[in-house]
Amino acid sequence: MELLTAEQMRNVDKRAIEGMNIPGLELMENAGYSAAEIIDNLFNEDEATSVVIVCGKGNNGGDGFVVARYLEEWGYSVRCFLTSEPEDLKGDAATNYNRAIVSGIQVTTIEDPSEFEIPEDVDIVVDALFGTGFSGNIRGIIADIVPVINSADASVIAIDCPSGVNASTGEVSDPCVLADYTVTFARPKLGLYVYPGRDYAGEIYITDIGIPDKAVKPESSNLYLTTGKYVFQNLPSRPSYGYKGTFGNLYLLAGSVGMTGSASLSALASLRAGCGMARLGCPASINDILESKLTEVMTAPLPEVRKRRCLALRALGEIRRGIEEWADAVAIGPGIGTHHETKELIRRLVPSVNKPMVIDADGLNNLAGDAEGILKNLKVPCIITPHPGELSRLTGKPIKELTKDRFATLREVTRRFNVVMVFKGSPMLIGSPSGKIFLNPTGNSGMGTAGTGDVLTGIIGSLLAQGMEAFRAAVCGTYILGAAGDVSFEIYGNRGLIAGDIVDSIPDVLVNFE
Repeated sequence: MELLTAEQMRNVDKRAIEGMNIPGLELMENAGYSAAEIIDNLFNEDEATSVVIVCGKGNNGGDGFVVARYLEEWGYSVRCFLTSEPEDLKGDAATNYNRAIVSGIQVTTIEDPSEFEIPEDVDIVVDALFGTGFSGNIRGIIADIVPVINSADASVIAIDCPSGVNASTGEVSDPCVLADYTVTFARPKLGLYVYPGRDYAGEIYITDIGIPDKAVKPESSNLYLTTGKYVFQNLPSRPSYGYKGTFGNLYLLAGSVGMTGSASLSALASLRAGCGMARLGCPASINDILESKLTEVMTAPLPEVRKRRCLALRALGEIRRGIEEWADAVAIGPGIGTHHETKELIRRLVPSVNKPMVIDADGLNNLAGDAEGILKNLKVPCIITPHPGELSRLTGKPIKELTKDRFATLREVTRRFNVVMVFKGSPMLIGSPSGKIFLNPTGNSGMGTAGTGDVLTGIIGSLLAQGMEAFRAAVCGTYILGAAGDVSFEIYGNRGLIAGDIVDSIPDVLVNFE
């Protein structure tokens, strides 16, 4: 689904209204109805019956009056507050104000903000002050109203965008409405998914208001939001006649002394994500440890650096044979360390791999200094999954420079290295050499724990082994990781969540796509 800025959305609206002769009043009616429907679905079973809707003088306020009409019709007790004089309303907003009055809805003009209050028995407050057209800082009467909304003992629902959030950049005003839910129209807005705006949007619902896709496509800037529907449509099929050989073989190269956890997390995640078989290539002296950890994973003990218990250069031939003769895809890096022999091993191995691969963690660290020369000439699809520190080592650029504009960085690196890249951070971004970027909406801060990246490597490697194209595997794998993290969050909370919990939650996510 296209991810748009406020300006792009305005162009879409204009194209639909002026170019396709769809009345603006009809779009406003559809928007208000869809928002009211979501509110009703969220709260009708909780017997939430009292609603306050705070309306600005623009079209967002007009949406609010439509919401008021439908909720009143459906049995809610609705009261509207208006931040301007009624005669200041124009166009479709004025029309819907008048319709609300005719419907018997009480609309009170806020003349003295110090007298504005939300009664304790109100269940729902609807923010219809600014919508997506806002930028800068909230001032004047509304600056006094927003803190009252935020302090209300009620659920806050923002219409299109929380008032005070810049829908294009995610920048926020002081003050800014802190919503529990946001109902946004036609397409997701970028500012709702990047920080700090994401913290103010709450749970986001995207509704169809009757704008044709052809009105949106000219505004596409190769920036998309990953949706569950996209994942469902792209996950590999699971035919009833399938067996372990049908669903792909993943060869993982991972682990060293002190880092057996990284190897086991990646391997377990790959099986949980659906590949038929996983073989873990590891230093020989830690093989017994990994065999005891991993009942379902095959291990392949490899030559190691004596006393260092990490992969030795002389393991190269055995690894190559294992990949060429058995694997459908390869995952390289979790916990392998950066000993000089291991580094040389990885630098010689990566250019010779003849299967799709994902490279993470120390796999990337070992390429630092010559990453471009090695990666851009690969003959097979390659996905890299760096966090900012790893990307800094790969590119030679400081972290601050790389994270100043993560979208621009992602486009530059994917073109320069000719790889698909998952740029770790919040939100996680997935880019291709063509310039296409997907923003991943799943996940939470509880996932900021050791091993989460290893789980991602296993998931993506698993999808590659099952035959997915690299970019789709990266997009879907990242979504699945975050969704599994969200399931774990509901059980363990923000502080106690660990990477193993995410592995255990992967099936809970995937079952929803069956």
